[in-house]
Amino acid sequence: MDRYPLIIGGQSVETEETITVRFPYTGEIYAQVCAAGPAELDNAVSAACQGFESTRRLSSGKRAAILQRLADRINERAGELADVLVMEGGKTRKFATAEVARAEVTVRTSAEEAKRIYGEVIPLDWSDDTGGRTGYLQRFPLGPVLGIVPFNFPLNLACHKLAPAIAAGNSIILKPASATPVSAIILGEMALEAGVPAEAVSIVPCGGEMAEQLARDPRVAYLSFTGSCTVGWHLRSIAGRKKVGLELGGNAAVVVHEDANLGYAATRIAAGGFINAGQVCISVQRVLVHRPVYEEALQMILSAIKALRVGDPRDPATDVGPMIDSKKAEEAYQKVQEAVRQGARVLTGGTRKDGMFAPTVLTDTTPAMRVNCEEVFAPVISVVPYDDFDEAIRNVNTGEFGLQAGIFTQNICRVLRAFEEMGVGGVIVNDIPTFRVDQMPYGGEKGSGTGREGPRYAIEEMSALRLMVINRAGGKE
Repeated sequence: MDRYPLIIGGQSVETEETITVRFPYTGEIYAQVCAAGPAELDNAVSAACQGFESTRRLSSGKRAAILQRLADRINERAGELADVLVMEGGKTRKFATAEVARAEVTVRTSAEEAKRIYGEVIPLDWSDDTGGRTGYLQRFPLGPVLGIVPFNFPLNLACHKLAPAIAAGNSIILKPASATPVSAIILGEMALEAGVPAEAVSIVPCGGEMAEQLARDPRVAYLSFTGSCTVGWHLRSIAGRKKVGLELGGNAAVVVHEDANLGYAATRIAAGGFINAGQVCISVQRVLVHRPVYEEALQMILSAIKALRVGDPRDPATDVGPMIDSKKAEEAYQKVQEAVRQGARVLTGGTRKDGMFAPTVLTDTTPAMRVNCEEVFAPVISVVPYDDFDEAIRNVNTGEFGLQAGIFTQNICRVLRAFEEMGVGGVIVNDIPTFRVDQMPYGGEKGSGTGREGPRYAIEEMSALRLMVINRAGGKE
């Protein structure tokens, strides 16, 4: 069993208090990680303030070079990192390997975007009394960035916070999830090896209540949080005047109209509903099928789901592994049982053993059931028919979430209408709402958050737009 120290201002720091990391499939102890207390968190912010004096002076070329070296190290240690993701998070081998590859892309994209932080020139001589004046816009680094990372993508989402922060010229404090802190610590080590100024990097695993100290600290310039709605909006309420970006939950819907490619849609829905045991903010949760093709599509979806292999995430053939812990699995199980008591039917699955939750399909659900109106965050989907497209759009828009939605159709007018009327951050056409590539803007509307991730867009969030006005009439030639 390995033991990992904190990283505070580039230095390894041991603490008496530790966090026990368990392999979700068996419950065995995988690692011990030092836990930050109030003093360590205060030191991390102090170091970040000092580190910012170095990072903000780095040229765009140097920032890009540092991030390219970090991406190289992720590539070199890809096998090791995939092993860590399997053991700390219960992620299947194939999905862990994909996350490492995505993390490399995220960092390389951030390196490229570090060289594309453009400004703007604005003519201000629109009237006689403003003649000779020109405005110049430029983005400047904000300061220390606090990134709070969830358990479901502990490496790639850490990269989505660290890499744009460095690209923008900021320092970074990462607070990983207590269940999955090892990958973030290794990322911090690699960032230092790649040349990020030492004081500009801190990795501080700690409990959620401890993280509030960081969120309240006025020295932190930007808070980037990915996680639950309850925690995210609470942190925003205590964050003071700092900028805040929130990537929160969802109950993602996908609409399958009668003109869809049903076979392709069924295969994609099976992937999108059960990848990472359904523990994805944009996991398919609600499937709305046009009634004329409902029975045919339902059978195709069930067939695709029953073909998924469930079991040990260490097995390269496994498609669906365990949930992060038995408590989360029990919470999802209770939501399914509640739906059944309210009239829903289980078509497959609906059972659990410890952290293993069988891929589950429900039907005869209503929008008010918690399996629809709340984020289940488990391998559970609901498949229901609709009669007309207006009804489908109303169903998509029901509730407090608005992260992403998918629509399968061949009709461009229907596509454009969905784009205009679905209250979500992203509409994915002829694919599932679970689709995300790391260079696209990603974020939600309504209760699903504020701001956007994706390196280019995160850099904008993590920088300040500053205006300079030059009055030529006041100068001398």
